[in-house]
Amino acid sequence: MGAIVNCVAYRQGKRLGTVGMEEIPKVLAVPGTFVWLGLHEPELALLRQAQQAFGLHDLAVEDATNAHQRPKLEAYGDSVFVVLNTAQLVQDEVVVGETHLFVGPNYVVSVRHGASSTYAPVRERCEHDPHGLANGPGYVLYALMDFVVDHYLPIVTRLEDNFEALEQGIFRDEFDRAAIQRLYQVKRQVLRLRNAVSPVEDMCGQLIRLHEELVPKELRAYFRDIEDHASRLVRTLDVVREMLTTAVQVNLALVTVGQNEVVKRLAGWGAILAIPTVVFSLYGMNFDFMPELKVHYAYPAVIGVTAVACGALWRRLHRAGWI
Repeated sequence: MGAIVNCVAYRQGKRLGTVGMEEIPKVLAVPGTFVWLGLHEPELALLRQAQQAFGLHDLAVEDATNAHQRPKLEAYGDSVFVVLNTAQLVQDEVVVGETHLFVGPNYVVSVRHGASSTYAPVRERCEHDPHGLANGPGYVLYALMDFVVDHYLPIVTRLEDNFEALEQGIFRDEFDRAAIQRLYQVKRQVLRLRNAVSPVEDMCGQLIRLHEELVPKELRAYFRDIEDHASRLVRTLDVVREMLTTAVQVNLALVTVGQNEVVKRLAGWGAILAIPTVVFSLYGMNFDFMPELKVHYAYPAVIGVTAVACGALWRRLHRAGWI
């Protein structure tokens, strides 16, 4: 069941108090006032109620209802609709949720779906910074985006740690199916997280360049900071992904080299065994006219020659590194 987490009015950087949905139009009629409505997995009826109160666009409401959107930023007149992917670690697996943000000149509507942390710390942070909050809904948008991006960092660090833990099982000349499977899982999580982080860079650029009414000059440095943070995370994830790919390739190369060594040794011993095989099979034939059969020392001589030939071949192969 969807629920209203909080609905608070602000003016000139100060909290005025909680307001009901039916009071929102009256509150917004006062100049300099904006309302921040927080929703958690709301039903369509509640979203429609919010749409009537704030004048939200139909397409944006439809996207927020479906809750399976890629990260994006869309402009509807003087308002924007932002979709962010949130991420959490659940039993060492990256679980992705969504946050939908409706931001207009005098309102912010935050909608959480799936794996995401409560935004109570963000609201508290904003309310403890009246100077920043005086910039209006744009500052709340910054605080929410910054909160989401900051929560990516510990997940990236954990993925790096997981890769380092797998290195010992990967960089050896034997095939470890479990390690390779785990490596693939980590790589998939890295890609999933990168897909969540990378669009944030472009979003911040668009907000700075194209939406001066929501992001005034005083807030541009804040959004550039988020952009830089997201860019560094993307670069880190790209490095981790490249290392994961290289690790798989190196493991396969080591396994191939190990197999080649085994084949070389088998081939070397096969060549050595070929000498007595040929000699003994020759003398094992039941022919009557074989002069060596009548020689008194023929048997030890054949054994000796065979042993010397095998020994000489073994020595040569050993020097060549085949045995």
